[in-house]
Amino acid sequence: MPKQPGRSRHLPLAAVTAAAVLVAGGCAKTEDDASSQSTPAAQAQQQVAQSPAGTAGKTCTLQQFGGAKFDLKGSVVGFSQSEKEANPFRIAETKSIKDEAARLGISKLRVTNAQSQFSKQIADVQQLIAQGARLLVIAPLNSDGWEPVLRQAAAKKIPIITVDRKINARPCGDYLTFIGSDFYQQGQRAADQMINVLGGKGKVAILLGAPGNNVTTDRTNGFKDRIKEKAPGIQISFEQTAEFTREKGQQVTEQLVQSNPDINGVYAENDEMALGAVTALKGAGKKPGDIKIVSIDGTRGAVRSIVDGWLQAVIESNPRFGPLAFSTAQKFLAGEPIPEKVVIADREYTTANAKGSLGLAY
Repeated sequence: MPKQPGRSRHLPLAAVTAAAVLVAGGCAKTEDDASSQSTPAAQAQQQVAQSPAGTAGKTCTLQQFGGAKFDLKGSVVGFSQSEKEANPFRIAETKSIKDEAARLGISKLRVTNAQSQFSKQIADVQQLIAQGARLLVIAPLNSDGWEPVLRQAAAKKIPIITVDRKINARPCGDYLTFIGSDFYQQGQRAADQMINVLGGKGKVAILLGAPGNNVTTDRTNGFKDRIKEKAPGIQISFEQTAEFTREKGQQVTEQLVQSNPDINGVYAENDEMALGAVTALKGAGKKPGDIKIVSIDGTRGAVRSIVDGWLQAVIESNPRFGPLAFSTAQKFLAGEPIPEKVVIADREYTTANAKGSLGLAY
């Protein structure tokens, strides 16, 4: 069951960690933290599972999957990144995978980048399979269209862990498990923040993420459903895709302020689009807070924009998947049951905590 907004995100980290079963043993270092991964700062940045194993649907064991046990350290492990690393989320995600592989002594990590081209990502993963990958960690660009890869991986009994986005296929068959946030709940939590900053009234625009994946769909539906449920005085008067990019976030917001000059709030489905919106609002002569902005991700630039008054809230989507992805693989190879989805607990940043929490952002 998804946690109710406002519950566990305010628990002390130690309490959340104690409640989690699939907790990573370490944490990738950030750009500003070159010290040991066991430091309190590193521990505060790591992902933790939101709920214990067994409550997130069916589970899968190595025996059920039909694969053979192998040693990660001596095996080829493939990581397929979906998007060019021009945005902080993807930079932090790839770095986390590389850092944790190095920490564990996995010397044969192969990393590819699809540069936001789905056909290239399919070819990338097929190449990783041809290179002898025993484990695949995939950050999918799209949720559909994975059949060619899944057939090849299934024939060789290669477990696939998807991170950040789901693929539409069978867990414990076509792939092993999905690790990521509850995106629908992220949309709900963003709506709660928007309702709060607008006092339950006003006109809101949505900067939609890229089409064709579950993140965009769930973040949109969660936001709209919560607004409908709790704030009938808020009207969603504009929505357009900005494809999760800063440049398009700016372009769409420039159109928005021209066509909807009475807009009161902007819900951006990631921080890059939100920061593009800030640039557009500055260009239109707006002042911080004239139009309330709520977004999702938790990048340092977005959290700093809360401190500066341009954003009002950011719901975190933690990209540091390395420790949790590899600890999940280790548990699976040890014969332990793995849930079909591992939902992570995300914090949120507001005007009340942004300044003191900048070190947790990425």
